[in-house]
Amino acid sequence: MKVSIERATLLKAVSQAQSVVERRNTIPILANVLIEAEGDTVTFRATDLDIEVLDKAPAMVERAGATTVSAVTLHEIVRKLPDGAMVQLADDGAAGRLTVTAGRSNFNLATLPKEDFPVMASSEYSSNFTAKAEMLRKLFDKSKFAISTEETRYYLNGVYMHVADSEDGRMLRCVATDGHRLARIDAPLPAGAEEMPGVIVPRKTVGELRKLLDEDDMDIAVSVSETKVRFATPDITLTSKVIDGTFPDYSRVIPAGNTRRLEVDASEFAKAVDRVATVSSERSRAVKLQLDEDRLVLSVNAPDSGAAEEELAVAYGDEPLEIGFNAKYLLEIASQVDRENAVFMFNSSGDPTLMREGNDTSAVYVVMPMRV
Repeated sequence: MKVSIERATLLKAVSQAQSVVERRNTIPILANVLIEAEGDTVTFRATDLDIEVLDKAPAMVERAGATTVSAVTLHEIVRKLPDGAMVQLADDGAAGRLTVTAGRSNFNLATLPKEDFPVMASSEYSSNFTAKAEMLRKLFDKSKFAISTEETRYYLNGVYMHVADSEDGRMLRCVATDGHRLARIDAPLPAGAEEMPGVIVPRKTVGELRKLLDEDDMDIAVSVSETKVRFATPDITLTSKVIDGTFPDYSRVIPAGNTRRLEVDASEFAKAVDRVATVSSERSRAVKLQLDEDRLVLSVNAPDSGAAEEELAVAYGDEPLEIGFNAKYLLEIASQVDRENAVFMFNSSGDPTLMREGNDTSAVYVVMPMRV
């Protein structure tokens, strides 16, 4: 194999591949990226056995062929090469070496045989549809903060993507929860997604997928089966196993009877929570909200380190209420609001609180209160 490829193109392809590779693995070939050159294209494939990413890049192919080389090492080399450099990759199969040349720089890297590289078994996808990158980004970006990190409840370690019925008809919905907070985001159902099975997309896959979704107008081809999900742009294909488990009935957690309504400027609220939480030394960082007529007082009382209080002008016309929350959870939820105002719906100091963006019901958040 012998190819010449522009440094920026190569860096983009290799960086996507190396981020999938597990740093600590016991199978040496899994640390490598499979490079295949044919025609005028080079493909880079990396896997951790749960996720596989395939990246195509244009190149001048003098000699077709394939090899595998350390993904992290190749990425570090290419990253440190000067901008605009032409990089030549030449594989000497007999010696088990890959030569990387750019200008006066020359690297000689150990390779492993391409035959040892595990390729993810292709799957029959029961549902195939196309969605805009902007829509998928909203679904996953606004829900991923609530993914659980508890390994024991593995079925919560991802985002549940499924078709759901709402007041506005059928929707493509993403839900994530860790038992303390919940995010439920809806988007219009793309044509072809009607029969899609509900799948739990793992946390790592959600992180990798984010890199495909930067260009708003790009169409993403989505394929879903009971065991796998695949997202593809013309250049990159990300295939992932889904979490084998049943996502709980989240609708039971979303309160329907909360009547006390608070409307507040989302960014002012987030900044105020952040300020008062500064004095709290505990991990739980409880913040107390005291509500009465058009007035909100945020306070933290940490016996070891001090106390803080801040008052905000808000729209609130119900009975006075005192309720406490974990400051981190409040901040994360408030930071999801793109519009100016966040609307909180309370019931009592012991019941879950609902939050949405203004009058928009496509994104709904639930947070459990704390005793303060």
